This record gives sequence, C-alpha cells and structure tokens, in this order.
Amino acid sequence: MSSSPRLRSALAANFGGLPRPFWIVFAGMIANRIGTMVVPFLVFYLGSRGITTAQTGGIVVALGVGGMFGPMLGGSLADRIGRRPAVIIGLVATPAGLGALLAAPGPLTLGVAAALLGLTSGIYRPAASALVGDVVGTELRGKAFSLLHWGFNIGTAVASAGAGYLAARGFWLLFLLDGATCLLYAAIVLVGIPKDLPRPKVAKASGGYGVVFRDRLMVAYLGLSVLGITIYTQTEFTIPLAIRDNGLSPAVYGLVGVANAALVVALQPVLYGRLAKLPRVKVLAASWALIGLGVASTGLAHQAWQYLPTVAIWSLGEVVNGVVAGAIVADIAPEEARGRYQGALSWVWSTARLAAPIIAVGLFTTVGPAALWWGCAVVGLITAAATVRLTAAVERRVNPPQAETKVLEPAL
Repeated sequence: MSSSPRLRSALAANFGGLPRPFWIVFAGMIANRIGTMVVPFLVFYLGSRGITTAQTGGIVVALGVGGMFGPMLGGSLADRIGRRPAVIIGLVATPAGLGALLAAPGPLTLGVAAALLGLTSGIYRPAASALVGDVVGTELRGKAFSLLHWGFNIGTAVASAGAGYLAARGFWLLFLLDGATCLLYAAIVLVGIPKDLPRPKVAKASGGYGVVFRDRLMVAYLGLSVLGITIYTQTEFTIPLAIRDNGLSPAVYGLVGVANAALVVALQPVLYGRLAKLPRVKVLAASWALIGLGVASTGLAHQAWQYLPTVAIWSLGEVVNGVVAGAIVADIAPEEARGRYQGALSWVWSTARLAAPIIAVGLFTTVGPAALWWGCAVVGLITAAATVRLTAAVERRVNPPQAETKVLEPAL
C-alpha cells in the first residue's frame, strides 16, 4: 500500500508540472525519432547502389555540410516567423530531401541530395527547443530538456531495433518510414500546438546571428561545447575503428549501441531528481569529464566484454549532459533570440560531428590510437575545468542581482 504514494511522488518529480505544448513536442519527437533510419544506414544504402568507398566519403561529408547550415536556418526562422511554423516547415521539407536522396541517379546527385537532406533535417530542432524554452519556466527547464533527451534515446533504441529488419527487405522502406514520421510529427504540432502561443518580441534585423556571437558568455559556452561534443562523437567514429583494429565483429559495436541506449533510458529518470538539486554548470562540467574519461578508456579494451565498462562511463556522462545542456542555453538566451541560440548549439553539434571522423582517422593513421585516447582524457578534463569557471557568469545571467533590478524600476 505504501509503495503507491511513493510511486506517484516519483512520477510527479520526473514528469509532473510541464505544460501541454511540451508534451506535444515530446510525443512528436519520439514518433519522429523512431522513424529516423536513413542517415544511420546511409553507408549501407550507398553500398547497395554500387557507390565506391571514396564516393561514399564525399556524400557523407556533403550530408555533414548541409547539416551545419540547417540548424542556423531553423533558429533564424524560429525567431522571425515563430517556433510553431518553423518546426512545421522543417518537418515538411525533410521528406523532400529524403525523396531526392532515394531518386538521385548517380554520385554527384546523391551528394547534392545528401546536402539537401542535411539542411532540411536540421531546421526543426532548434525551433522545437526554443518552443520548449518559451513554454517551460526556468525552474522546470532542466526537467523538460532531460525528458527530451530521454525520449530521443527511446526513439533511437526502437529505430535501431527495427532498421536492420526493414533494410533487409528493401531500403525504400527506411525512406518511407522516415518521411512518414516527419509528416506525423508535423501533423502533431499542427493540431496540438496552438497558433496563439506567446511570440517573442522581434527586433529589427533579428534574424542575424550577431546577437549570439556578440554574447561573450554564449561564445565561451559554444567553444567549450565544441571540445566536449567532439570527444563524445568519437563514440560514433573512433570506437568502431578500435573494435575493428582489435579484430572483433561489427556485432560488438551493435552491442555498444544497445548498451548505451539502455543505460540512458534506465538512468535518466533515476538521476534527474538528484542532479536537478545541483548547480547546472557544475553538472555540465562533470558530464564533460565523464565523457572524456569514458571515451579515453576505450583504449584499455581489447575484448568484447571490456567495452561494456567504458560504455557505462561515457553513457553516464551523456545522461548528465542531457539533463542540463539545452536548459542552460535556454536560460542564458534573450527571449527574442532563443531560436538562434538553440540554432547555434545545434550548429556546434553538426560541426563536431563533421570534425570528429577527420580527427579520428588523422590520429589513428599517423601517431596512433594511444594519442587519441590520451587526448580525449586531457581535453575532457580541461573542458570540465573551464566549464566550472562559467558558473558565476551563468548565475548572474539567470538571476541578476536585485540591486540592478531596483535601479531600473523607476525608469519603467
């Protein structure tokens, strides 16, 4: 009998208090993520088309380049025309990129289509994050962005489980499901998010990113994020290289992915309540240290089972990061520029994802993997220490001193 109140209390702590528009974004994001199958299986799709390894590399780079511009466009649109229409535009445009990639007849057109897909698929994310920042107050933003990260991983786990099965029966099924879930997400937003959500104040020339890059605090945050995210994205590029170099089966990397998703889904609801009581910037710093040390410990793994403890360390770092990273950006951004601030953070992710394989291959083939692993550890710890130094500046931005407020009151 006593367990029921405790369960209700736990559910309220992890899921309660958030407004309906947030849950609309949350549900649509999971639906969309379940269908996100084309990009993870792009290399296999191109192989089925007879595309060479060199040509595949060029097409993947084109996808990454397009992905660098999509978030910037999405953030700008979110601040100019509103969050809701920007989300819908991005989600409706993405199936066009998918269709172009499916129909492209040769390597050159595949590269163009991949760049288009990278562009269109990146538009909705900063707009959706800005929408969440608008409708969720400062105290609950950590919870909201933590749940988004949690739901993202639930969708990823389901997609990973089903994509291989569908690909074996025809890659066109991946394209169909991916496009359909984008349109489903657009329909959920169209029906579920009211048109009359509060709009941010739009100043003249508000579409530019000068407001972001003139903000020294945000520039420092982005610079440190580039370092941390570049280490994290080594999990997508360098760990497969390490597994291959150890003579292990690709199935081991599949095990790594399953373990990561399972740990994130299991740990995030458990840890949120504890982490929410701590200063966000210091929690973020701890995440970069865990990610750096976890990825670096991959160098100690030589058998399949030895990869599991390393995955546990950097997955814990991912959970901790997911609780606070997006919320910090929403906290420090001016209301009228929240879309561009989220767009800049998404751009950093795209840039790091493009840089990570270049760094990984470069170090692996020149000075050797040990330099990469040591580099991840050192850079992770340096990034963590530098992030801690932002604590006071973020606190002043989020909670300005009362004295400053009183000086301004007579002028209002």
